Amino acid sequence: MATIQQSHEDVVLSRLQAIYPDIEALYTDLHEHPELSMQEVETAKKVTARLQAAGLDVTSGVGGTGVVGVLRNGTGPTVMLRGDMDALPLEEKTGLPYASHVHMKNRQGETVPVMHACGHDVHTSCLVGTATLLAQSRQQWSGTLLIVAQPGEETMEGARAMLQDGLFTRFPKPDVALGQHTYAFPAGTLHYRSGNIMAAEHNLLIRLHGKGGHGALPQRAIDPVVMAAAIVTRLQTIVAREITPGEMAVLTVGAIHGGTRYNIIPDQAELQVTLRAQKDDVMQQLVEGVRRIVNAEASASRAPKDPEMTTVESTAATYNDATLTQQVVAALQRSFGADKVMETSPVSGSEDFSCYGHSAGGAGIPSCFWFVGVTDPQLYQENKGHVPSVHSPRYAPVRETALKVGIQALTVAALSQLAAP
Repeated sequence: MATIQQSHEDVVLSRLQAIYPDIEALYTDLHEHPELSMQEVETAKKVTARLQAAGLDVTSGVGGTGVVGVLRNGTGPTVMLRGDMDALPLEEKTGLPYASHVHMKNRQGETVPVMHACGHDVHTSCLVGTATLLAQSRQQWSGTLLIVAQPGEETMEGARAMLQDGLFTRFPKPDVALGQHTYAFPAGTLHYRSGNIMAAEHNLLIRLHGKGGHGALPQRAIDPVVMAAAIVTRLQTIVAREITPGEMAVLTVGAIHGGTRYNIIPDQAELQVTLRAQKDDVMQQLVEGVRRIVNAEASASRAPKDPEMTTVESTAATYNDATLTQQVVAALQRSFGADKVMETSPVSGSEDFSCYGHSAGGAGIPSCFWFVGVTDPQLYQENKGHVPSVHSPRYAPVRETALKVGIQALTVAALSQLAAP
């Protein structure tokens, strides 16, 4: 009787069930013990220990708390796999038995709750799982594997920090870079797009200056809180009335800070604004519109000092190389089935994974980035997609499916680029 020969992908993935309990334990540990951006000290130690145990040459402290693992396995391409490690200053409300109850100090010295509300615990666990599978199956591929556990994605500084610390000079420069992100799509599905898949982002801090005084004597003051309120309302007209309909553009005022007491008019107020766009010219239009409105309102309010507008965080749009994406998608569809791997529209979220690729200011490495669905399919269907998503305190990926699909996807994508044995 003839035997059916397994593909090299199947041989590598046949080890997944054996390593899964350890990866699940890592995931629940990371979820229960999250760390803020650029403070991922314990997370980095856990990643380092597992990559070393798998047989990789590991360097920690790259770009702050970043971890780099290298596995040289003969001649062939160098393939970079990236996962991010940081969590968000958010109080978890999932009710999970391994929910986070962590509080830690941010860089301003404030004690805040911390939660993995963006799936970076899944990303890191899948990264370690894929590295382990490939290390255990070296006879199935040839080339060099570059594992990048990145800090500070949420603050848009981790990728740049690692690059500035010699990521592509101290370590093998990759021929391609691959990454993935959890999303509130049905668990078990993968979502891709060629070209721009995630938006560019500019986060602005706007400081408005007024003249403080007693709340009962407003005529003797210049109120920056009223100034801020007028600006918030007017800013909404940029997207509604200045951007060409159909262009992707988002302007959100996420925070307003001003004053200390109900009967005191403060000297200053601050706005925190995030801008998103897929195109550079649209982003420039957003930035210029914000600056114009802020300056005009300050002038109209008789502000004693010009407002200050600072770009605190920014990143370019995440761009997927067309040829690489076609190759990766073909491999994923063979492994999962075409009905589980589907094209998506560009999303308004942003990623500093763009720093590695061909985006403006990027390092020029052909890259491919995709989404892993992690929401219970029945819950998704019943609620017509209106389910807790990233940055929600109730974001809770379906654990086993998310981890196994994420590991399988990252492994298959890597093998599509590494040389055959």
